[in-house]
Parts: sequence; structure tokens; C-alpha cells
Amino acid sequence: MKVLGISGSLRRDSYNAKLLREAARHAPDGVDFEIADRELLRQLPAFDQDGEDDPPAPVQELRRLVSSADAVLFVTPEYNHSIPGWLKNAVDWLSRPQAEAALKGKDVAVAGASRGAFGAVWSQAELRKTLGASGARVIDEELSVPSAHEAFTEEGELIDEELRQLLAAHVAGLAEAAGS
Repeated sequence: MKVLGISGSLRRDSYNAKLLREAARHAPDGVDFEIADRELLRQLPAFDQDGEDDPPAPVQELRRLVSSADAVLFVTPEYNHSIPGWLKNAVDWLSRPQAEAALKGKDVAVAGASRGAFGAVWSQAELRKTLGASGARVIDEELSVPSAHEAFTEEGELIDEELRQLLAAHVAGLAEAAGS
């Protein structure tokens, strides 16, 4: 079972990248958890439907990564009460062409971390809506990490044990959905 993690934040020390690394550490036995390289994600050009049948190399690589995974965990910060523009752009590339889209029928889950008190709940709702419209099978659960600037140790581990358990259950639920 392979789960691919995609962070909606491209910052090197982003809270969402830390959350993905924690998800990988707490993945159940038998789950190979791979995190998409942020440098690849930075190279994605703006979606252009004219190029969907012969996309640039970074798009081809992202499509390959998603297609080869059994499930995808997206983690997202909240920008202006929504998802980062680059992440919406990536989902657009992954949803086209519609007949053979990498996201079509793919089991996906969403989580998010932000400095605010709500832990990116609005962006998670927006992302779940966008993923569902793209043909993915979206797990209807969320995992929010509020006050993310206080939620991790210097080593990048979640401080709160209950939150670690919720994250482990979130990844296990995604893997279970993908395996059924």
C-alpha cells in the first residue's frame, strides 16, 4: 500500500510539511508513505488546457506519482480562507484530461495546519470540494492543527499525544479506504 503526501505549502519549514513528515512516521505497518518533493511542486506551470495532452515534464512526473499511489494525503495551509493558488493549479493538472485523470477514482484525504485558531478548516473544506469535483474519492473527515507555530517540537514532532493519535488514525483510515 502506497500513500503519497502532498503539502500545500512550499516553504522549507512549513507546518504542513512537518505534518506530512509526522503522518509518514505514524503510518500503519504495511504503508509506504512517500512525500512529493517540494522542488517538483514548485516547477508546475500554470494550468493550460491547451497543454493537457502533452504537459511539461513536472506535470508528467506529478501525474505519475499520483497514479502510482493507492491514496493521497493532501495537507494545506489557509490563504485568504481558501487553498493556496499553486495547490489548486496542481489539482487542475491532476484532474485533466478527465477520462484518464490521475485523481479519477483515487482515494484522498485532507488535513491542515495553520497559525490560526481553526487549523485551516476553511481551506480543507475548499480542497475537499475541489478534489471531489476532480473525480477523487474524498474521505469525509478532516484533521486540523490550530496554532501550528506552537504544535511541533524543534525536531518537527507533534507535541500533543491526542493529535498524534488522530493523525495516525487519519492516515490509517485513508489506507483502509484505499485497500477496500
